Formats: sequence, structure tokens, C-alpha cells
Amino acid sequence: MNKIKSIVVAGLAITLGLASCDSGNLRRSPGHIYAPDMTYSRAYETYTSNPNFADGQTNRKPVTGAIARDHAMPDHINEGDTVTYKTYTTSLRFNDDEMKEAGRLFNIYCAICHGPNMDGQGPLYSSGKFAAMPANFKDGKYLHMPVGQMYAAIKYGKNMMGSYASQLDTKQRWMVIAYIKKMQSTNGGDAFAFGTAPETKADTTAPKTDAKAVAAVKTK
Repeated sequence: MNKIKSIVVAGLAITLGLASCDSGNLRRSPGHIYAPDMTYSRAYETYTSNPNFADGQTNRKPVTGAIARDHAMPDHINEGDTVTYKTYTTSLRFNDDEMKEAGRLFNIYCAICHGPNMDGQGPLYSSGKFAAMPANFKDGKYLHMPVGQMYAAIKYGKNMMGSYASQLDTKQRWMVIAYIKKMQSTNGGDAFAFGTAPETKADTTAPKTDAKAVAAVKTK
């Protein structure tokens, strides 16, 4: 009986020893791979030979006409550049639907502090959470503020206001500014300089349908 126990113990010891010696291979071979394309990349590494191109180079210049992300419109002002951003503007034109969306964005990201009426009486201030009053866009100090200065405040933040660059993309920032300026123009502020996109005219070049001809076809 003792002999059998000894054999069993020896066998277990040998098995555990072999398993521990192979643990490195087990870690390198995890078995099934959930996303093989991520584990074994098919991409060519930078500065390596690439047989898919005639020159054999992996690094390529951007396709002609390609636009860098978030640079569809000029957006290269730097924080603290007080000279440039005051003259910064845009040629964007927004239609009625985009202006409605601009109002929705303002209510989501701006009204919490500046108030839905743009009077600086947003919920955060009126609740007593902050001692400093947010900008009152109906005040003369802000009625004629350059749009570039407003853009810089949205992108980089101003005083207690943090940056909203991650919440609003380039076009959305201009949409919010357009909405503010449009509201200010009804209170003595600068005119809404962005304009509105021209309405799409109905296509009047389509041939007119002859009702009698259609009726004749149906009766056949």
C-alpha cells in the first residue's frame, strides 16, 4: 500500500514539474484568440519595405485634397494670442435647422451657467454654487464682443469657465456663437454677421404631367 502511495506521489511531482517548466510556453500560446487582427497586425510598420507600392515605401504622403481631422475650417489660433483671435471669424452660413440645433447645444452646454435667457442667471449661479456671476450676454460688455474672442473662450476657457473643446467640435462652436449673436442682435447687439444659408428652390424644370394622358393609359 505504501508502495502505491509512493508511486502516486512521485507521478504527481513529475507532472507538476513538467507543467511548471512549460508555463512560459502556455503564456505565449493562450489558445483561442478573440481578435486575431489586433494580436497579429497586418499593417506594415513605419519605415519598412511595403510591396504594395511601386517604390516599396510604407510611409505615404496624404491623399491630395485630404483634410486633417478638425481642420475643415481654419482653427489654428493659440491660447493667449490676444491679437489674432479678436479678428478671427468664419465664413460659415447656417440654415434654420442648424440654428435650431445651435440653440439646443447652447441649452445643453451653456445655459447651465449663462442661463437660457443669456442673462447670467443659470441654474448653477442662481443655486448659489458659485459666487462669481457668469457672463451676462445681454450686458453692454458682451453685446459687441468679437466673435473670435468668444470662440477662444469656448475653445480654451476663460476665468472660471473651462474649455469646451472636447464637448463641441469646430462647427458646433461657431453654431453656438451664431446663436448667441442672433439673440444679442435683438437686444442692441451686433448684427448677426454669419447670415443664413440660402433656401433651396424647388426644381421647376421637371416636365409637367398630362392628366388626360395618364387617365388614358390607366383605362387601357
